[in-house]
Amino acid sequence: MKLHISFLLVLLSLHFCFAQKSYSRGEYEVFISKTEKDPKANDAETNFKMGEAYRKSNRIQKSGPYYAQALADGVNEESVYLQYARSLRANQEIEKAKEVLNDFLLKGRDQVLIKQAEREMKNLEKIDDVKNITSFYRVKNLKDINTSSAEYSPAYNDNYLYFTSNRGGGKVYRATGTGYTDLYRVATKGANVNLSTLQQVSPIINDPNINEGSLSLSSDGKWVVFAKGNTGKASGNNNVNLFFSRFRNNTWSEPRPLSVNDLDSWDSTPVLSPDGLTLYFSSNRPGGHGGDDLYVANVDRRGRWVDVRNLGPEINTPGNESFPYVSTDGKLYFSSDGHPGFGNLDLFVATRIGGHISIDNLGKPMNSSADDFGMFQFDITRGFFSSNRKGGKGDDDIYTFVNEDPNLRVVNYYLTGTTITEDDGNKSIILPNTKVRLVDTDDNVVGESFTGEDGTFKFRVYPEENYNLIGEKTDYFTTRKIFSTVGKSVDRSTLKELITNVNFETNVMMDRIVLEKSIVLNNIYYDFDKANIREDAKPVLDSLVLIMNDNPEIFIELGSHTDSRDTEAYNLELSLRRALSAVKYIIQSGVDSDRITAKGYGESIPLVFGAKTEEDHQKNRRTEFKVLQYNPKNRDDALPVNEEESDEYDRFFIDDGTGG
Repeated sequence: MKLHISFLLVLLSLHFCFAQKSYSRGEYEVFISKTEKDPKANDAETNFKMGEAYRKSNRIQKSGPYYAQALADGVNEESVYLQYARSLRANQEIEKAKEVLNDFLLKGRDQVLIKQAEREMKNLEKIDDVKNITSFYRVKNLKDINTSSAEYSPAYNDNYLYFTSNRGGGKVYRATGTGYTDLYRVATKGANVNLSTLQQVSPIINDPNINEGSLSLSSDGKWVVFAKGNTGKASGNNNVNLFFSRFRNNTWSEPRPLSVNDLDSWDSTPVLSPDGLTLYFSSNRPGGHGGDDLYVANVDRRGRWVDVRNLGPEINTPGNESFPYVSTDGKLYFSSDGHPGFGNLDLFVATRIGGHISIDNLGKPMNSSADDFGMFQFDITRGFFSSNRKGGKGDDDIYTFVNEDPNLRVVNYYLTGTTITEDDGNKSIILPNTKVRLVDTDDNVVGESFTGEDGTFKFRVYPEENYNLIGEKTDYFTTRKIFSTVGKSVDRSTLKELITNVNFETNVMMDRIVLEKSIVLNNIYYDFDKANIREDAKPVLDSLVLIMNDNPEIFIELGSHTDSRDTEAYNLELSLRRALSAVKYIIQSGVDSDRITAKGYGESIPLVFGAKTEEDHQKNRRTEFKVLQYNPKNRDDALPVNEEESDEYDRFFIDDGTGG
């Protein structure tokens, strides 16, 4: 009898160890199944892990009772309060969620969690405002396409609806207990589905033992970027990464990972901008604002995704932001559980006006207390999204929507231009292959472009905002040009068309860096016989500071010249004092002293020989700078295009086959 009891204890111990290993491997459904069958698995830590397992497998509504029990048993995890409150919010138990957060705010010690709890409390207090949002959306379940399995993340291209689903059965993904997801497509005319055309995307892309999902196609259908990962194997990739494939000779190429991936993080839900030059995606990589954040990257002229940057705290929260989508009118739609909403993921829209980004919940019926995500428009008023709300076919379903706002008027503002320079005869010519950035007054990047042989660029700009256009190219001064839309907005109330496009034009002049070539700084004046910097000279010197900061590769000499109306020796000494005074001002503005040298030339190099008029003397009294040393860094525009290295993007502009 004792032997049987000992054997039973060993089995229970092995059972417990197996469950714990499943949790550590992210096999949450296995952990849940094993733990629920274990009559002794009812301690605080196990209940906390059960709550986490349900939450991390996208079933936060079911996590609440386990978090509650973990709290009752004295679990040593402060995060349990926050997650319990979020589970209560997902189940619309708002007042109970507030009680849990208030309890934590009285006793919590972790400052990061306290800030998250304070934000969560503010969100709960705004839920009545969210409920009262006026909405003109009408939604409908796309019943023809949905099953009891999951269908989500719709994308529309060339009369085909693409989506992700685990409807295929097959091997079970141990994190959720459902099948692995694959990518599908079906012919549609708007929301009218032709089910006879339903098929999986190429088996080159779909792997029965790996989850694929959240696909985005280039406008011509020849490129696809999608999420792929979760083999579940100890030796495999346990994270999700972004992959790309191209359609050539009637087949998709072998998927290859994008360089934007953080291999130790979760990179998912990609979407290309309408012009295919910008990639948005979500990631939980280090350095974000918490949970999944939204990031953006641009493609350079070599076909590489570069300049990955976080979209910032206006959009990203300590919660999760994912499933971005950029509409043709320049608005960013995304899903979040960190902004004020009904609970779980809600759909939001980010709109930029006057340099400020406003975040708006789309309200009901687009949002519900369930997960609402993966929006895609096939025209300005119609589209698709995903939801696992009540009344669907079972799991995630695809829905259609129509925006019936009678006052909907879309105004698109664009700035186009050309990068130019001067040839040896001072004639303006096109400067190709130049990087151009559009930044706001705080130097935040609004847009980025790499010009081609024609030197042209195009940016979407926003109403009532000031910008700087920054041109960058090796062997040329990085150049800024001011542009503004202030006072140039269109009065929407006067518009009759649904869509109005407003175009602005400007060029960016780029000067070549030539060693020892003198460049006159206009309007730097000194009082007679003095060397102190006058107030009216400071803006010009500030512009030189900006040039130095924008061009860290240059080392310059700042030279001062006088007229001839005193002795040569005196003028030489006066010019040096003036040059030293200007250099001191520039160094005090933050420029490294090693990069700038002062020199006085006195009257030795006049621009006007034999000056007699005050105007001629003024031309000779001048301040100049010239580049003494230039150490160019390797910029993307300076590197030759290597076709083998451009496979990542593979030149969206090359017409090399029939689109898919």
